[in-house]
Amino acid sequence: MNSMESDQNPKDRIGSTKPPLHLIPPAAEILESVVMGLGAKKYGAYNWRSSKVRTTVYIAAAKRHLAQWLDGQDDDPESGVSHLAHARACLGVLLDAIANENVIDDRPLKGAASALIQKHTQTTHK
Repeated sequence: MNSMESDQNPKDRIGSTKPPLHLIPPAAEILESVVMGLGAKKYGAYNWRSSKVRTTVYIAAAKRHLAQWLDGQDDDPESGVSHLAHARACLGVLLDAIANENVIDDRPLKGAASALIQKHTQTTHK
C-alpha cells in the first residue's frame, strides 16, 4: 500500500488521531508485565483500584529501584527482574490510580524543583 492509499482510508485517518500505543517498546512492556504479575500474586491484581494509594509510597519505591539500578544492580534480588521494570510498574500503578481518582495525593507543597531545573539547564544559545 502506498501513502496515497493510506491517506484515503478513513480508518487510517481516524486511527492516526489516537494514542500511538505501538510506540511503547515491547521489551519494556513485557518486563513491566512480569513485575505486575508478581505484584498481582503478592497483593492481588489491580489492588490499587480497590484501596486508595498514597503517591509518596509509589514515588519512593520507584526512586529506590532507580537508585539501585543506577548504582549498578541491574535486577531486583527478590524477583530477578530489572529494577527499571519495577520502577515502570510503580509509576504505572500510580498513573492508573490517578486516572481512576483512587489516589491520596500526599506530595509536599509545591516547591522550586521545576524552576531550579529550568534555571540550571544549559542551553546552546544564550
